[in-house]
Amino acid sequence: MKRIITATVRNQSGVLNRITGVMTRRQFNIESISVGHTESATFSRMTFVVHVETKGQIEQLLKQLNKQIDVLKVTDITDEAMIERELALIKVAAHSHSRSEIYSLIEPFRASVIDVGKDSIVVQITGTQEKVEALIDLLRTFGIKEIARTGVTAFTRSTKKQEKNQTLIIS
Repeated sequence: MKRIITATVRNQSGVLNRITGVMTRRQFNIESISVGHTESATFSRMTFVVHVETKGQIEQLLKQLNKQIDVLKVTDITDEAMIERELALIKVAAHSHSRSEIYSLIEPFRASVIDVGKDSIVVQITGTQEKVEALIDLLRTFGIKEIARTGVTAFTRSTKKQEKNQTLIIS
């Protein structure tokens, strides 16, 4: 199962290497990593998407990451109300006769064309992994030349999920 883990860490060289080393030694498959500064320049926020088989494995990973000296806080936010985004740039083969079809295809996704070449266009999309994957699947019929993805970044919402029926409660 896919889990989204966030970690607040000291902004120092080698921290990412030590954290991914913990995951590698425990044989976790890392699907994506996103790292950036926080509101304080001395800290960074890391977002990992990892695949685990059991709940026990994720608990073990959280404990191991919390033991790292440069890690201030680690949280599995998968089951919480969260905001999740990924950015993708997709270079699509596009001749003059297919461009209007591509434009109409990307519009419902709120994607945009950011570069136009003689035989290709570059599309930018931001959204959940599922939204990005859906657009990529639709664009495959035109011929994808290149894809660059940032990986997931996420944090919890101000509202909380209600346990029973998974609705949001506004506090």
